Amino acid sequence: MLVMTSTILGDDALGTDGLSPDEREKREQDKGARDEERVRHGFWAKIKSTAARIPFAEDAIASYYAAFDQRTPLRVRAMLLAALAYFVLPLDVIPDIFPVIGFTDDAAVLMAVLKLLSGHVTPEHYAAARDALARVKNRPD
Repeated sequence: MLVMTSTILGDDALGTDGLSPDEREKREQDKGARDEERVRHGFWAKIKSTAARIPFAEDAIASYYAAFDQRTPLRVRAMLLAALAYFVLPLDVIPDIFPVIGFTDDAAVLMAVLKLLSGHVTPEHYAAARDALARVKNRPD
C-alpha cells in the first residue's frame, strides 16, 4: 500500500490535524471572529473595573486600538485580538480575583504579543490609549 505525504500531495493534502488548508483557514477565521466579538463585548468593562489595579492598562488599550485599526495587518490584528480575548475572559490560568498575582498571566500574554508586534502598535495608538485611560480613571461610577 502506498502512503502519500503532504509534501507529495501539495497544498490539497490534509494536515496533521486532518483538515484541508481551506478548512484550517475557515477554523482560524471563526476563532478570530469569536475573539473579536469577545473583545468588543468585554474589553471596556474589564478596563473600567481594573484600570487602577493593573500597570499594563495603557498597553492593553493601545493593543485594542491597534487590533481594530484597519491599517494594522490582518495577522497582527488576529494575534492582538487573541491576547486581548485572554485578558477579557473570566477564566484563565491565574484567576483575576487574586490580588496582585491575578493579572500576571494576562500581562505576560499581552507583553509577549506586544514584544513580537511592537512595530504595529504605534505612538498614535498609545496616545489614544493615554486619553482613554485618563477618561476611564477620572470617570465616577
